[in-house]
Amino acid sequence: MSNEIVKSNSAGKCPIMHGGITKAGESNTSRLWPNSINLDILHQHDTKTNPLPELNYRKEVKKLNFKTLKKDLLKLMTDSQEWWPADLGNYNGLMVRLTWHQVGTYREFDGRPNVGSHRFSPQDSWPDNTNLDKARRLLWPIKKKYGNKLSWSDLMCLAGTMAYEQAGFKTFGFSFGREDIWEPEKDVYWGSETEPLAVNRYSDPEDRSSLEAPLAASHFQLVYVNPQGVEGKPDPVRTAMDVRETFGRMGMNDVETAALTVGGHSIGRAHGNGDPSNLGPEPAAAEIHEQGFGWNQKNGTGANQVTSGLEGAWTTNPDKWDHQYLDLLLNYQWESKKSPAGAWQWEPIDLEDEKKPVDLADPTKKARLMFTDADMAMAMDPEYRKISEKFYKDPKFFEDSFARAWFKLTHRTMGNKQNYIGPWAPKEDLLWQGNVSTTKKKYSVEKVKKMIAGSSLSASDLITTAWDSARTYRRTDKRGGANGARIRLTPMKNWKGNEPKKLSKVLKVLEKIAKKTGSSVADTIILGGNVGLEKAIKKAGSKTKVPFRPGRGDSTQEQTEEKSFKWLEPYHDGFRNFVKADYSVMPEELLLERASLMGLTAKEMTCLVGGMRVLGTNHASAKNKGVLTNKIGTLTNDFFVNLVDMKYSWNPTGKNSYDIIDRKTKKIKYTASRADLVLGSNSILRSYAEVYAQDDNKEKFVKDFVAVWTKVMNADLPKLN
Repeated sequence: MSNEIVKSNSAGKCPIMHGGITKAGESNTSRLWPNSINLDILHQHDTKTNPLPELNYRKEVKKLNFKTLKKDLLKLMTDSQEWWPADLGNYNGLMVRLTWHQVGTYREFDGRPNVGSHRFSPQDSWPDNTNLDKARRLLWPIKKKYGNKLSWSDLMCLAGTMAYEQAGFKTFGFSFGREDIWEPEKDVYWGSETEPLAVNRYSDPEDRSSLEAPLAASHFQLVYVNPQGVEGKPDPVRTAMDVRETFGRMGMNDVETAALTVGGHSIGRAHGNGDPSNLGPEPAAAEIHEQGFGWNQKNGTGANQVTSGLEGAWTTNPDKWDHQYLDLLLNYQWESKKSPAGAWQWEPIDLEDEKKPVDLADPTKKARLMFTDADMAMAMDPEYRKISEKFYKDPKFFEDSFARAWFKLTHRTMGNKQNYIGPWAPKEDLLWQGNVSTTKKKYSVEKVKKMIAGSSLSASDLITTAWDSARTYRRTDKRGGANGARIRLTPMKNWKGNEPKKLSKVLKVLEKIAKKTGSSVADTIILGGNVGLEKAIKKAGSKTKVPFRPGRGDSTQEQTEEKSFKWLEPYHDGFRNFVKADYSVMPEELLLERASLMGLTAKEMTCLVGGMRVLGTNHASAKNKGVLTNKIGTLTNDFFVNLVDMKYSWNPTGKNSYDIIDRKTKKIKYTASRADLVLGSNSILRSYAEVYAQDDNKEKFVKDFVAVWTKVMNADLPKLN
C-alpha cells in the first residue's frame, strides 16, 4: 500500500484507491489489455455461484403437485394486488408478454440464450422488457410456495401458457425441466451498439437478411422487431422482412410466424397513455432502495402506464381468447397514428363503438384499439396475408398452428423429448425436437470392441469419427451430439469439418459391425473412439480404462430436419485445428466459442487440445500443425512439455501459422496455430499447460483427458438420476 493511502483520512476521503477500482464485473485485464483473451465464458455458471449445488432439479420437479400449481397460477391471473393493479383485474396479457420475451431471444445460430437469463442484466433492463420486473415479482409467492421443486425458468415459461388457458385457449402441452442459472450469461453477443434501440447490424440496410450473425432481433435491446416499424418508421411491408428474418433465425417458418403474431396478440394490450419522461431508470440503473424495480413512474401506475409506448388493446376483450384479431386485420381499413406517448401505431377506421375495448381508467368509457406495424405486416405482406386468410377461414387450423408454434417457442431450448418432464408433456413426435429412435436390443460391448480393434481402422480414424459425432452438442439448447448417429445422415455427412471421404470409409466398417452385433451405429461410433483412445493410452504405458455408457439410438433421415440441423455445422474446431474460412475473430476466440457451447471449463479445454494433438486427430487441412510430439498416436503429455520448453522460439509465418524453432540448431522442429500457442501465451491457460507438462503429472493428464473425453461423448444422453 502506498504512503499516500496510509496517511490520515482527515479530509473525510474514503481510504480506498478508487482509481484502481473497475466497474462491477469488469476485469482489470480486459480493461488494460483489451486484446487479451477472456476466459470468463468458460467459467460461467460455476458451482460457486450456485446456492443449491446439491440440488437435482430433475428429481425435485417430479415431486410437484402439478394440479395444485395449475390452480394457483390460474387464480393469480385475476388475483390483483394493490402494488401493481392488473388491467381490468386480469394479468393474462402481462404473463403472456413475460413468457414471450423470455423465450423470444432464442436464436438457432448458437442456441442462446438460456431462458433463465431474463432475471438478470442486461435483459431485465432492456427497454423492450419494461415492467416485466413486476410480472416476476407477481410470481414470487408461487415460487416461494413450491421452492426447489419449481425453477424460475420453468415458472416464467409456464406463466404465459397458463395465461392462455385462463383466457380460454387450449394449449398443446407443457414440459418441466428447465434448470435455473444464477448469474448473467457471459457468452451472449447482443450486438456492437451501445445505445438502446440503436441499429448497426445490417451490412446492407435495404437487405434485411444481411442482419449480422448470430443476431436475430432487428434493434439493440429489442426482443423481436421494432413495433413502430423499421427504425421507428411505419412501413408494414418492410417490417414484414424484419419479422420473417427474426423469426426465421428462431427456427420459425412463415406459418409458425404468422400464428405466433396473431395468437400472441389475440389477448393483452399495450401501454402508452402517459409521458415516457415520467419513467424512472431501468432496474439495473435504479437506486438501491428500489430493490430491483425499474421504470417507476412519478405519477403512479394503472391507466398511465408506459411500456412500449403504444397504447390500446388488440381486441375488444383482451383478457379473453377469440378470433376477433383476424376479423379486424382483414375486414377493416387502418390508419397510422401517434399514441399519447408519441409512438407510431395503427388504428382501425370507423370501428364500431361496441368493438372498442373498455377504458382502463373509466370502465364506462371506450378506449383505443390498435395494431403494431408487425401486426399490419400480416395483412400487407403477400405471403403472410395468404396465411392470415387461411387462418380466418379455418379457425381450427389457426388454433392448432398457434398451439404448436407456442409450444415450439417455449420448448426450443429443451432438446428432444427425452428431456421432458411432467404430465402435460405431449407424446407426439415433432420434427424440430430432433428425437432419436431407441432400441432395446442387447449386445456384447466387449464383442463390439473386439471387432473394432480387429478392423482396418486406425486409432486416429476411430477417435476423430467419435469426436466429430459428439462435438455438435450444444449445452445452450441441448441439440446435436452423438445420440442418433446423425453424422451418417444429410447434411452432417457432407460437412467439410467431418472430412466426408474419410468419414464414409469409416462409417461403412462401423455400420457393418453394428449390424452383426446388434449394437446401434451411435454406440458403435463411440465405442470405436474408446477403442482408439485405449490403444493410445496403452502405448503411453498407462492402464487407465475409458468408461462407456450404452443406450444411444439411431435416427433416420426422416427424423432429421435438415434446415434446422445446418446450424450445428462446425465451421471451426480448435480441438482438431480446423477453421473453414478466414474469420474476423481470431482462431483462439473460436476455440473458446466451441468450448463454451460444449460446456467445457478452461482446464478441460486445455487438456483436450493437448491430447487431441498428440493423438493425431487434426483435420486434414491442418496436417501436423500443433502436433508437438514425435510419438503421434500415443497419449503423452508431449504437447505441453514442448509448448512450454524454452529451448524453442516461435516465428510467425502467416496469420494463423507459426514455426517452432530449436534455438541451438535454428531448425524448424514443429509448426503451430494460434489455437495451439494461446495455451502458452495466456497466463491462465499456461498455468494449466505447465501442470500437465510436469514429470509427475503424466498419469494425471491421461486420467483428466479420459474424464473430459467421456463428458463430451455422453453430453447428449439423459442425466442419470
